[in-house]
Amino acid sequence: MKIANTNGNTGQKANLIIRKPKATDGAAVNNLIADCKPLDENSMYCNLLQCSHFSGTCAIAELNGEAVGFVSGYIVPDQPEQLFIWQVAVSPKARGLRLAKRLILDILDRPSCHNVSQLNTTITSTNAPSQGVFRSVARELGADVKRKVQFERETHFEGAAASEILWQIGPFEREDVERVAA
Repeated sequence: MKIANTNGNTGQKANLIIRKPKATDGAAVNNLIADCKPLDENSMYCNLLQCSHFSGTCAIAELNGEAVGFVSGYIVPDQPEQLFIWQVAVSPKARGLRLAKRLILDILDRPSCHNVSQLNTTITSTNAPSQGVFRSVARELGADVKRKVQFERETHFEGAAASEILWQIGPFEREDVERVAA
């Protein structure tokens, strides 16, 4: 668990805690994601599983006891060197704290990601904030970024959603993660 004092948007001192989630965080995560439009909402059950079964590759941030950030991810089956970040949610109350990047780096710094040398995610071409976060993570790690279409609008979403572009960040070394996550 990482604890930091920070000035929140209100100018007051605030306690920010970044930690692994637990099952009792599922409802708070579900509510946070619902408040972070236009993020796709998952079922509460999905969020419960993320907070319990996948807690080693997910991170929650609390500001003065309130959930204000969540990143969900998992180690890609049969590819233990790849961490896939599924979703990043940051409350408007915590914007400007570089929280998304801090949560991602916290996950990468954990023992469960000891063998990870590549970070993957998918981002739509119009999602500039997410592109900025992952570009910044790649820069911090000194890693290259490769992009290609992962899920195509017509083929995979029947035209109902934008194409998802796979961002492959890496390779990077464990030492790079430890240096930037400190």
